[in-house]
Amino acid sequence: MKGNTTMPEPIPTPPPEGLNTIQRSLLEGEVIEAIREVYDPEIPVNVYDLGLIYGIVISPDAQVDITMTLTNPACPVADILPGQVETAAASVPGVKEARVELVWDPPYTLDRVPEHIRLDLGLL
Repeated sequence: MKGNTTMPEPIPTPPPEGLNTIQRSLLEGEVIEAIREVYDPEIPVNVYDLGLIYGIVISPDAQVDITMTLTNPACPVADILPGQVETAAASVPGVKEARVELVWDPPYTLDRVPEHIRLDLGLL
């Protein structure tokens, strides 16, 4: 009696798993701390606490996408501040790549600045 000549189908190898939700949350916290090292040179407050960062999205493969704005489109550091944020985020161990998208909508307002910082700046 002849045996079965067909080979069994190979078991597909699962794709490498990326970061889970908890790992992405931890990485986001580290990215935020790195961004807090970037200061607007005109205001003695870091760009995160100033409310210039609208969003941070970390993909399972450790790609960091940051949406940010500036206090106004004519900001004298518009050429360098987004790059500094991108560099700070990319420097965090575990981040594969960081990208910053500069947006103007919604427009920046001082309402984005926490009350305690507005008080420190004399804006209350």
